[in-house]
Amino acid sequence: MVLELTRAGATDPLVMELCAAQQAELASREQDRDIVHDVPKRLDPRIAFVVAWRDGAAVGCAGLQPLEPGVGEVKRMYVRPAHRGRGVSRALLAEIERLAREDGLNALRLETGRIFTEAVGLYTSSGYASIPRFGAYADLPESVCFEKTL
Repeated sequence: MVLELTRAGATDPLVMELCAAQQAELASREQDRDIVHDVPKRLDPRIAFVVAWRDGAAVGCAGLQPLEPGVGEVKRMYVRPAHRGRGVSRALLAEIERLAREDGLNALRLETGRIFTEAVGLYTSSGYASIPRFGAYADLPESVCFEKTL
């Protein structure tokens, strides 16, 4: 069961499907919180996606969005539940980091919910350090943000 990684754009229907699944899971896990996760009809077209495939099925995705000169943001990291614990998220994150370096970025930032301990563990074990909340997340106490120098 070899994992294959391919690139896709923000308008790819498969990317939209994976992002919708991600947002639905976030909403269900945050059910007692006043957080709304609207699935946009169109994602920011600047986001470059990587899709993970196993046995011909798309099992996850992650995006890279430019933030500011030299800095990008990891967006919409998601692995379908049946495929978790098999290295898919680490492979996606490593590929996003490779693309960021290729694009001349020297740092990546990301945001996740503090209740998502699995995600926090992935990011910290992958060399991401906690930073103050940034941008749209600055006033969201349920958010935690990380950065990695590439």
